[in-house]
Amino acid sequence: MLDLTGKTVWITGASAGLGEALAHRFASRGARLLLSARRVDRLERVAGALAAQQVEVLPLDLADFASLPDKTNEAVARMGRIDVMVHNAGLGQRALVTESSFAVDRQLLDVNFLGPLALTKALLPSMLASGGGHFVVISSVLGLMSMKRRAAYCASKHALHGYFNALRAELDERGVRVLLVCPGHIDSEFSQRALAADGSPHGVDEAGSRAGLSPDQCAEQTVRGLLRGESEIYPAKWETAGVYLNRLAPSLMRKVVARMRAR
Repeated sequence: MLDLTGKTVWITGASAGLGEALAHRFASRGARLLLSARRVDRLERVAGALAAQQVEVLPLDLADFASLPDKTNEAVARMGRIDVMVHNAGLGQRALVTESSFAVDRQLLDVNFLGPLALTKALLPSMLASGGGHFVVISSVLGLMSMKRRAAYCASKHALHGYFNALRAELDERGVRVLLVCPGHIDSEFSQRALAADGSPHGVDEAGSRAGLSPDQCAEQTVRGLLRGESEIYPAKWETAGVYLNRLAPSLMRKVVARMRAR
């Protein structure tokens, strides 16, 4: 089983919600932490609350692809090496295909998929030179199936699965491990910050989110999955039924989704 004591963990989207909870969980297991997000004040608040061997803050914007190689070089220079890269930052969506602008669709793909891809490619040379490492990729149950008003979000999460499953196949023999995490609803700000059709925040604290796992519950299952060497896990409540229904009876799942009210 993986021992996180003294290992360096880099977490994106670490300023709130699941990212903040993951920071606490990794810190409790003796990891050194590098925390990234756009909101510097929130990052510093999270860092100040952690009892960790070492905590550093590195603000970044995943949609600013050109900046990511320099950010990665700075991360490695400050921490020595990155043992675990946690791709947690992401945006949600609440808009029908016919209403959402292409600019919003592109923003979702940039932040949820292309940003993590660019950061991964920037980090891999140093990780491989150090003998390998771990990628923890926060996807979603909607990386395995699709729902109304989430088209570009679903596309971005499906893309993560395609890319990181291929990366695992290519680099497993060189010591690179991948854990895909597919949560259901999480009781956080995620639904409020999801993008509406015009790119503005959805701004609704949805009942489904409030009924979901707490960030701490999801973080604990994620870290346990990493320690056990899992390749894919599903921290969720009732949403897990959809994952298995989609796997065992995809035509039935398509009918269920088609009949569901768009929310």
